Amino acid sequence: MKRSRTRVIPHRRKREGKTDYRQRLSLLKSGKHRLVVRRSNNNIICQIINYETNGDKVIVTSDSKELPRYGWKAHCGNLPSAYLTGFLCGVKAKENGVKEAILDMGLYSSTQGNRLFSALKGAIDGGLNVPHSDEILPKPERFSGTHIANFAQLLKKNEPEKYKKVFSAYIKNKIEPENIQKLFEETKKKISAGPVKAKAKTAPKKQVKAPAKK
Repeated sequence: MKRSRTRVIPHRRKREGKTDYRQRLSLLKSGKHRLVVRRSNNNIICQIINYETNGDKVIVTSDSKELPRYGWKAHCGNLPSAYLTGFLCGVKAKENGVKEAILDMGLYSSTQGNRLFSALKGAIDGGLNVPHSDEILPKPERFSGTHIANFAQLLKKNEPEKYKKVFSAYIKNKIEPENIQKLFEETKKKISAGPVKAKAKTAPKKQVKAPAKK
């Protein structure tokens, strides 16, 4: 009687398209910390992660949502914010004694000058040594927001109504998008001074009712 082949079910994260285990193994074989960069439309996250037998250990985390602490009021999912998040990660890594890492992009495609590589450039400028090719990194006029400023200037001059619509969030936060490079440099300077801790939320005081009069 012919025996049927044993069916091997892949790991859950592989079935869900979340982890490439061959890629992960090659990264772990390097023996280095991993600079893990992940993105969404409105957010960038950078982490320094070290492999341990009982599970990955996160050493450093930086999130583009932290940038407002340093004065950044622009969009938190664009190229400049990706660079600044990577820069913040590099500064934090240096404070925690991490000098070298290898880039972990997960399942994202490798497109020259994208937000992931903007974060990588920021981490390198922040003091982290990461093997890379200079050709994949975005140009300074991209990660500093010059392209955004040029576009804003063009719209403001030729299509003021469209300018107000496209940059409504900037205008709401009292930011002139045509001057975003200045905001970028100011934010970067503040990050260079050292990480700012989040303010602890204080619990509201409980109101004590006065005893009823007899």
